[in-house]
Amino acid sequence: MEIDRGGLAAFLRHRRELLQPEDVGLPRGQRRRTGGLRREEVAVLCHMSTDYYARLERERGPQPSEQMIASIAQGLHLSLEERDHLFRLSGHTPPVRGTTGEHINPGLLRILDRLDDTPAEIVTELGETLRQSPLGVALTGDTTRHTGLARSIGYRWFTDPATRALYVADDHDFLSRVFASGLRELATLRGAGSRAAHCAELLLDRSEEFRRLWDRHEVGIRPHEVKRFLHPEVGVLELNCQRLLDPDQSHSLLVYTAAPGSESYERLRLLSVIGSQAMT
Repeated sequence: MEIDRGGLAAFLRHRRELLQPEDVGLPRGQRRRTGGLRREEVAVLCHMSTDYYARLERERGPQPSEQMIASIAQGLHLSLEERDHLFRLSGHTPPVRGTTGEHINPGLLRILDRLDDTPAEIVTELGETLRQSPLGVALTGDTTRHTGLARSIGYRWFTDPATRALYVADDHDFLSRVFASGLRELATLRGAGSRAAHCAELLLDRSEEFRRLWDRHEVGIRPHEVKRFLHPEVGVLELNCQRLLDPDQSHSLLVYTAAPGSESYERLRLLSVIGSQAMT
């Protein structure tokens, strides 16, 4: 499959001009004259240089890699159909759709982009964080930085002690049961050879606690609606967790809120100040 440079350039320009800053969580600014997004704004969203992106719109440069096209598709908030079209224009076969895909539904992204004052994250069914709100990063740190199976919080729970430091110690035993139960259900659902099954195999080899829980064959252990986080600067936060599911990709948007007037509510407000100062 050959790259269609003219079609690719036209499609990118059209999608960029349709998007407004507020559509992707960016400030508009008072002196803005551009009808859509600027090239430099798209480059930031797609994690690439402005020069590289500009060359694509000018029908220049080498053929972009599949990883680069996936990043552009996500940055431009493309639907799965638009993503697949972009891959074909770039001379690549579109990724297989399904539960292992990491392309986030633009509807979920639009919601997340509007949650600047709320901890939130988009995760896969294996507990891999794909995107976080700014306050989500302030609450748990940047959990998108992990690689391999360590991207899964269930895997990190049994292999990385630092993961447990984010949660109240009294909840650790219960959370261990939740993660083991959830992984057993997912591995059975997806079958042998799945990433979930591979994760279970590695944990059986590396964690005595996981082996003990796995042998109990527990299923159906669900997390409490209220989760207790232990933040090093503001202390314990009791936060309600609400989940919005995208069934096509098996991605979930998790939103964490505190009851108005509660101590956790005030601590969450303080965390938003601390988080803003850290980013500044």
